[in-house]
Amino acid sequence: MKTATGCTVISNGSVIVGTGIGPIPDATVIVRDGRIEYVGPTKEAPLVERSASTIDARGGTIMPGLIESHFHPTYFNIEALEDLDIKYPVEYVTLLASCNTKLALECGYTSARSGGSLFNVDVWLKKALESDLIPGPRMATSGREICSVGGLMDWNPDFRKIGMEGLVLLVNGQDEARAAVRKLVKDGVEWVKTYPTGDAASPDLNDHHTLCMTFDEMHAVVATAHNHGLKVTGHCRATEGIKNALRAGYDTIEHGTFVDDEALEMILRRNTPVIPALYFELASIERGPEFGLSQRVIDGHKETLDGGADSARRILNAGGRLGMGGDYGFGWNPHGHYARELSFFVNYVGFTPLETLTCATKTGAEILGREHELGTLETGKLADVLVVEGDVLADISILENRERFIAVMQGGIVKAGQLTRPTWRND
Repeated sequence: MKTATGCTVISNGSVIVGTGIGPIPDATVIVRDGRIEYVGPTKEAPLVERSASTIDARGGTIMPGLIESHFHPTYFNIEALEDLDIKYPVEYVTLLASCNTKLALECGYTSARSGGSLFNVDVWLKKALESDLIPGPRMATSGREICSVGGLMDWNPDFRKIGMEGLVLLVNGQDEARAAVRKLVKDGVEWVKTYPTGDAASPDLNDHHTLCMTFDEMHAVVATAHNHGLKVTGHCRATEGIKNALRAGYDTIEHGTFVDDEALEMILRRNTPVIPALYFELASIERGPEFGLSQRVIDGHKETLDGGADSARRILNAGGRLGMGGDYGFGWNPHGHYARELSFFVNYVGFTPLETLTCATKTGAEILGREHELGTLETGKLADVLVVEGDVLADISILENRERFIAVMQGGIVKAGQLTRPTWRND
C-alpha cells in the first residue's frame, strides 16, 4: 500500500497507544510520510511546518487501527454449510469478498488475518489491496482449509459427486496432510487453517467435543508448513484437540473453547495466542431460531459460549495473549458488526475496555507477525490510526458505530470516516 507524503497533525483528543498503558489526555500524534513521528502530550509536541495537514479529534479518541484476527472475506450471509462452497460461483464470491474488505476498513479495521477463504481468493484480494486497487485492511492470507475426511467441514455426501475442494482440502493420514499443505504453498498463502475439532453446528457427527484430525495429521501439517515458512492455526474447541494442536506446534489457536489446567499451562509456556471468537456463539443463541437452527445446536452454542468465556478469562488473567475477531459473515452474525466482539468481551466476559483494545491492536499485530510496524501508536511505526468521536474507554460500544469515526487512516492516508465524505454547497 502507498503511504502518505508530508506531515499530518492529529490533536485535541486522548491517545490510546495500544501497549496496555493508560490513555494520554490532551495528546497529539504527528505523522510524517506515512509513519508516526511523535505521540504524546500536546504541550510537549515539536513544532511542525505551517503547511502540515491537521485533524481535530474533537475531544475524542486517537487510537491504533483495529485488527480482525479471524476474518472470513468470502463468507456472505451464510445460513447453512452448503452456502460456504456451492451456493455461488467463485467469480461472484470474489466480488462479495471485495465488498467485505471495503466494509471492514470502514469499520475501523486496518488489518486482518484470514481465517479461511474459498479457493485462494484472499491471496488475490491481498494483491489488489496492496496495489491500492480496492480498499480494505492489510491482509494475511490462508486460502483453503484442511480437514480430515468425515470431519466437521466434510459435510457433503459422496453420492452428490460435487466435491468441496473450493473451501477445504480433505485428508486421510499424514501423507495426504503433507500433500494438502504443499497445494497451499503453491497457492501462495501465509497461514494454514485446519479443523482439529468439531463444533456445536454439527451435533450429530462432529460436535464441540469431537476430534476431527489425528495428532499425526496435525503434526504433518505443522512440519510441512513450517518447512516452507507458513504458520498454522486450527479450529480447536475440544480440550484434547487444543492440547494436540499445542503439542504439534500450532502458531495460534482459534477459539480455545474448553481449556483445562494442563492446556492453560501449555498455552502459557509456548506463549501461543488464542482467538476466542465468542460473539458468534451469543449471536447464534439469540438469532439462531429465526434462521432455523435447532434447539440442539443452540444448546451446544450455549455450552460453547460459557466454556469459551471462562477459558478466555483464565488465559488473560494468567498472562496469556488473546486476539480479537470472529466468524463474521453468517446470517445471524453478518459482516460490518466486527466491533460487537469488543463490546461483548467487556460486557459479557468481563475484560476492561483497555484490555480488550490491547488484544484488538497490539496482540493482533503480533499474530500477523507485524508487531514491529503495526498495532500500537509508537514512533517509527506505520500510521494506521483510528480517530473517533467520544471516549472509547468509557463506552467501547462507540466502535460499533462507524458514523462516529472521524478518520480511518492507513499509512497516513485517510481512507474512510467523516473526513472522506463529500461536503455539498448550496450556492
